[in-house]
Amino acid sequence: MDMLVVEGIPLLTDNYGWILTCSETGTIAAVDAAEPKPILDRTGGRLDFILNTHHHNDHVGANLALKEATGCTIIGPSYDADRIPGIDVTVSDGERVRIGSSEAQVIFTPGHTRGHIAFWFEGDAALFCGDTLFSMGCGRLFEGTPEQMWTSLQRLRALPPETRVFCAHEYTASNARFALSIDPNNADLQARSAEVDRLRSQGLPTVPSLLQQEVLVNPFLKADNAAIARQVDLANRPPVEVFAEIRRRKDNYR
Repeated sequence: MDMLVVEGIPLLTDNYGWILTCSETGTIAAVDAAEPKPILDRTGGRLDFILNTHHHNDHVGANLALKEATGCTIIGPSYDADRIPGIDVTVSDGERVRIGSSEAQVIFTPGHTRGHIAFWFEGDAALFCGDTLFSMGCGRLFEGTPEQMWTSLQRLRALPPETRVFCAHEYTASNARFALSIDPNNADLQARSAEVDRLRSQGLPTVPSLLQQEVLVNPFLKADNAAIARQVDLANRPPVEVFAEIRRRKDNYR
């Protein structure tokens, strides 16, 4: 039985903060806290933990204010401890984090930044992947290499298909348009794009998505697919080269 109740809170312009409540113990955690007030309003001023995936300000900007207000414990990547405000507990690849009765595995996912991590709650089929993986997209390579990001994405792709992907931004509509430029004949992608348009027209979020769907529609997870390689004129080239070309095209896509 899933122990975690997950609620999304829109933050800033297109961020999502995730509030995790253990239904058994009442323990409350926030993932990637950008603004304090919406989080405190949602939790009634209570907070036990903050889980940070990486150091960017739109993910850690509320750390110190929330810590002062609630006394919460801040958990973040050991690889980036010097850039996580107020960090109390550092975690590395393969280590475990407990939120009440639920346990997450830490997965090192460099690429977007050098120290990025994700939190995978296997028992709750929930992945909090920050800016590594988006619905139909992935994060820009600000500090990492294509090799690092492709490796990170493969690790996430290998998780169970029923995993819910709780990414940190509402980028899905623009990601869908780009994905169709890479994989225009993909019926699953066409259906997902139409669903996204419907949701956004109603002001509804498009995340979480399911990993089994992302494997079918996300071009960044399909860099080792021969049809995708041909589509970007890199047939028979290594997948990392195909990934790098897709990322280059996305960076320049309008």
